[in-house]
Order: sequence, then structure tokens, then C-alpha cells
Amino acid sequence: MPPRVLIVEESLPYRRVIREALISFRHCEVDDTPNAESAFEMCLRREYALLLIALPLQPFSGIVLDRLLAKAYPYAHPGTHTAPPIIYLLRPTEVSQIYDLQRDARVRGHLTIPPKLDSLLSLTQNLLPPRP
Repeated sequence: MPPRVLIVEESLPYRRVIREALISFRHCEVDDTPNAESAFEMCLRREYALLLIALPLQPFSGIVLDRLLAKAYPYAHPGTHTAPPIIYLLRPTEVSQIYDLQRDARVRGHLTIPPKLDSLLSLTQNLLPPRP
């Protein structure tokens, strides 16, 4: 079974671009949602290999979602000691916030919005297998 990725971003066009790029170049299954609350529920129901999370989300921010998942994910998935790695999706105005966020070992970097294919592929190359 291929690894599963969750994209949490309010913009449908950006979610679609990221989804199609991942499906085309990485061996994975991709779920997406525009809402932090539904992302939290999805993570409690399914195991994910990678999370791509935007900072501005409704009803709470991507940072709050990350903190909630860090606490709840291991309880929802016995045998898992930590929540999956995260790549933050940042607008150019939010890039200054990444330095505080990268203190967490699960944060593998950030992808600026609009997404660039080469950046996405380089960030995911050690996290997801290439497409056969």
C-alpha cells in the first residue's frame, strides 16, 4: 500500500496542483481538505506519511492543527510514537514565521505558494518513494 499524504490548504487550485504533482512523480495516495477541523479528524482516522499544511486555515491555524496532531496522533494510531512529518505551505508574507516553526524535528521545510514543482519534488524526495 503506498504512503498517504494529506494536503491542508484553503485554495482548491493550489490543492489540485500539489495533488497532481505528487501523484504524477511520487508513489503515494493523496487526500486533501480546506479545513483544519476536518484535517484533524482525517488524521485520527487514517495514518499519513506526510502532511502539507498551510498556516491560515479555518476554524484554527495550521500551527494549532500541528500542535493538536502532535499530541493526539500517537493515541489514535497505536504503535506510532509521533505525528507524521510536515511541510508548511507558506505565502510570501508568511515566510518569516518558518524559522520559529522549524524548531520541531517533524518540520521538513516549507513550500511557498504558488507551489513550484522542483521545490515540491526536492522536499519530498526523502519522504516519499518515486513513481515506478
